[in-house]
Amino acid sequence: MGETRNLLERLRRLARNLYWTWNQEALEIFRELSPRGWQDLYHNAVAVLEDISEYELFVRLEDPFFAGRVRRVLNDFDAYMNRRETWGSHHAPELLERPVAYFSAEYGFHETLPIAAGGLGILAGDHARSASDLGLGLVGVSLFYREGYFHQAINRENWQTEYFVPLNPATLPLDPVVDGEGNRVVGEVEIGLGRVRFHAWRVNVGRCPVYLLDTNRPENEPLFRELTLHVYGGDSSTRIMQEVLLGIGGVRLLRALGITPSIYHMNEGHAAFLALELIREEVAAGRPFGEALERTKGRCVFTTHTPVEAGHDFFGTGLVKYALGQIQPQVLPDFGQFMGLGRVDPSDDGEPFCMTVLALKTSRAANAVSELHGRVSRRMWHRLYPEGTEEEVPIGHITNGIHLVGWMKGTVRSFWRHKLGDGWHRDVHSPEFWQRVLDPEFISDEEIWALRYRLRRALVEFVRRRSLFERLRASESGFYERLLDPDVLTIGFARRFAVYKRAPLVFEDYDTIVKLATDPRRPIQFIFSGKAHPADDEGKRRIQKIIHLAKYSELKGRIVFIENYDVHIARQMTSGCDVWMNTPRRPLEASGTSGQKIVANGGLNLSILDGWWREGYDGTNGFAIGEDDHPDSVMEQDRQDNAGLLRVLGEEVVSSFYDRDERGIPRDWIGRIRRSMATLLPRYTTWRMVQEYTRKYYLPGRAPAGGDSE
Repeated sequence: MGETRNLLERLRRLARNLYWTWNQEALEIFRELSPRGWQDLYHNAVAVLEDISEYELFVRLEDPFFAGRVRRVLNDFDAYMNRRETWGSHHAPELLERPVAYFSAEYGFHETLPIAAGGLGILAGDHARSASDLGLGLVGVSLFYREGYFHQAINRENWQTEYFVPLNPATLPLDPVVDGEGNRVVGEVEIGLGRVRFHAWRVNVGRCPVYLLDTNRPENEPLFRELTLHVYGGDSSTRIMQEVLLGIGGVRLLRALGITPSIYHMNEGHAAFLALELIREEVAAGRPFGEALERTKGRCVFTTHTPVEAGHDFFGTGLVKYALGQIQPQVLPDFGQFMGLGRVDPSDDGEPFCMTVLALKTSRAANAVSELHGRVSRRMWHRLYPEGTEEEVPIGHITNGIHLVGWMKGTVRSFWRHKLGDGWHRDVHSPEFWQRVLDPEFISDEEIWALRYRLRRALVEFVRRRSLFERLRASESGFYERLLDPDVLTIGFARRFAVYKRAPLVFEDYDTIVKLATDPRRPIQFIFSGKAHPADDEGKRRIQKIIHLAKYSELKGRIVFIENYDVHIARQMTSGCDVWMNTPRRPLEASGTSGQKIVANGGLNLSILDGWWREGYDGTNGFAIGEDDHPDSVMEQDRQDNAGLLRVLGEEVVSSFYDRDERGIPRDWIGRIRRSMATLLPRYTTWRMVQEYTRKYYLPGRAPAGGDSE
């Protein structure tokens, strides 16, 4: 009885650590406890344990075989958490004492905790997971959005509508942040004319804690209680107040917890107000502003993700004066000089306050998220550094990656475990591991093709279930039975439906795509998903167009749009699609990572040569649309890219997929899969990315002087 109770307590502790989201054996334990509950409770380990009586758990753990599996998972978890010999302990031991503080307005971990709007948050979540795997000293800071990002529903006019679902912290993998006596740690930040009090929640991401600030406290005014209601909620006034809470409140929370970071990493400009708090602390200690600024710069690094100026946060003078009116005199007595911290030209009273400018002026180093994005960013901000050439602008680049094991579908993780044994994941980041995939003696074409069929079948059945539910909800019928075909080349497109991402580009030459999709011998089918910003009617029109084609055109049954895109849908699509289609208007895709996720599951990337793909593509490991340049004219770029996309689909993708030998195996296609895995998976991971941040930026004295010099 005592041992069983101990197992139960350890199991509850595991459920409250997101380690289980990327450990297949742990995940299988929770799913097996209640298969239906696992589905109904949206794969939430905490909620599954809450839904099962303690007596049932005791009984289940009395089964020696099941208890043995649980014990192995828990022992592995304890070993992971307590491991002292790690990459971080060897290469950055100073960060274990004084960690990196990684500030991001959103974190994307898992569908259980929907507090991210898109790729920025997914990257932040993967950054934290890899920091944990590497044993790097890192703490995260963000906000707890108690209604998360909006949920999407499509109405009878095929138009996106939005609604929100409250989150219940009691059934989420969150722990309240308390002091040594068990009392909530409460902080305070000045916003507008008031003082806003906040508490925090801790998300355990393996070995790395991420703290989420929450203003839902009874002593706050209703306006401030709702400050952390929605991801990027409300108007500019809500946005600036959220960013004051994130940056200034986040630093104050770390102080209250006794955490003294060595480096503050601003993931996008949303977090840049943290620099004001660091300056304020230095000024309060008696240092003049100039010295305070220099000391702050020595502790801050900044990552920009936005390749268009309009995508950066700008705030007018009146709004800055209102939101920061109490804090500003403690940083700089002169309001004009204070505004100058966020202006390219400090003397221009008409220039708004830009969070990216503030971040650049208060950081010792800055980086973009791909090589091309670095060039675009240096050109964009050259006017901030007019004394040098464009290439001397101090913005380098570190290309984004993914948390490799976390984005492998469970089927893929189980495949490698059965083939290589329980320790397979220890070598998964080494180039040598993936070079073995090139060897048919190590893994046969037949094994790869069988795995891809399992994944495609799982995706088709998932889409059919989702589509049936959506159509029953909308009182539609007669569509489910012939939706998609597990034998057909399946192309996925899923991301935020911003206009520049050009989701409907493939349909611009309608007659050609109909011929390709409905070819009786070599057909293709498309799965789309994604959300448009609630204020983006043009993005919503693109969703509407795709759904209209899916319902009323000759492409019916060959196109489907899945509502309410989230991490769960992303996992299904990036594992089951054969090809991931990415058609941004170059050079507006800063990096992108969804094409990296499909590679982890044996799919192939098909993309404009923008972001990470222009670095990764070598002619054998996927498909490229167009050349490594682009016309200045938007209309001409769209025309050329549509023609290039249809050419690659018709001449390369379709033929490679359907050309089969006498055994029915597409040897050329599988050869591309092998090359894709061997050349891309060792490079485009957050394992490599976090190591690069550590070497270039986190360790003392690591601050490139300009461009990409080290």
